Amino acid sequence: MAAVEIVSFGYLHAAPPEAHLTIDLRHHFRDPHVSPELRYMTADDAPVRAAVLGTSGITGLVEATASAVAAFASGPSAGAVTVADGCAGGRHRAPTFALALAERLLRDGHQVTVTHRDMARPVVQR
Repeated sequence: MAAVEIVSFGYLHAAPPEAHLTIDLRHHFRDPHVSPELRYMTADDAPVRAAVLGTSGITGLVEATASAVAAFASGPSAGAVTVADGCAGGRHRAPTFALALAERLLRDGHQVTVTHRDMARPVVQR
């Protein structure tokens, strides 16, 4: 199976990283930032993961992205497949999605690395 690199990031911090697939989670999925009790947490916290993964459509997007990764991996060129997924600040939706995708890809036998580019940055005030 192919090696897969997943990079979560926040659009409000810097440009998206280079990737074969870039998933934009900003507009279609509930943002935990709007909940005061979740705002200063990250994807390391169970309540954030539960809020993100409980959002309608997220698990379907994980499955669709895993299928897209498999398509890239079956192509004629060798090399890792890079998936970048971003939300506004990079602390909630993007890293939660990245971890869920990694778990899904590991079940398929892929070698997976996950980097959270912006999760440790301060909360974006908006």
